Amino acid sequence: MKLATFTQAGEQSYGVVKNDTITNIGQVLGNTYPDLKSLIGRDYHKLIANSTDASPNIALSDVQLLPPITNPDKIICVGLNYESHRKETGRPEVGFPTLFTRFANTQIGHGEAMWQPAESSNFDYEGELAVVIGQGGWKIPEDRALEHVAGYSCYNDGSVRDWQRHTSQFTPGKNFRHTGPFGPWLITSDEIPDPSTLTLTTRLNGEVMQHATTDLLIFTIPVLINYISRFTRLEPGDVIVSGTPGGVGFKRDPQVFMGPGDVVEIEISKIGILRNPIEAEPTG
Repeated sequence: MKLATFTQAGEQSYGVVKNDTITNIGQVLGNTYPDLKSLIGRDYHKLIANSTDASPNIALSDVQLLPPITNPDKIICVGLNYESHRKETGRPEVGFPTLFTRFANTQIGHGEAMWQPAESSNFDYEGELAVVIGQGGWKIPEDRALEHVAGYSCYNDGSVRDWQRHTSQFTPGKNFRHTGPFGPWLITSDEIPDPSTLTLTTRLNGEVMQHATTDLLIFTIPVLINYISRFTRLEPGDVIVSGTPGGVGFKRDPQVFMGPGDVVEIEISKIGILRNPIEAEPTG
């Protein structure tokens, strides 16, 4: 099942995507469950099944898709989690995941423009698999970790490389406005029982820049959920952005960065394509 958050005529809602339509279940469930985050923490399959017949269908082309979870309590990103990316950056092997945070107000949806910041021309792509927590938990065992996943999505961890490298802390370069595309929708976990079987491809203006399979993650999704939940309780709607493979622009020779007029796509098998144009950051 594909679950999406969207706006239509200025009103935000959420629904189930099938082919070229979206069933606006938020119109029926919204008084009790105002957003997708509040819904996925419940027995959402039953709630959706009971509301579908009473919900209107809308053409997908008539809505603006937003990040599937617009208001996560936490977005935890994983650095250097593919061997190909670790090697291209020259970083040493580590025994624990490299983590940093992204803020919810940096995220945008499918089709929205990423902004190249006025402060930098070193604007890079990072195609990643996003994991959305459905059932919260603390100190979640690895062998039960996937039971806590509501679903999966595509993510582009747009990175302002010079700001990322100002210090050893990644946070500034990962949190400029309009740099975190997330979507186009959430694929529920029953459709992806094993997240290590996916293929991820990043394209810039149609050219393949990154291509990898998720079985190459150094720290697997269950390992990440277990590790993260040992220092912070994971809540419904929290997002774990699991890492990017090799092929990033700043490690190419010559370097490749994104700029106005470019189009970047993150495609993950069984999920779909997250596509965003690049524009200069608006002035004023």
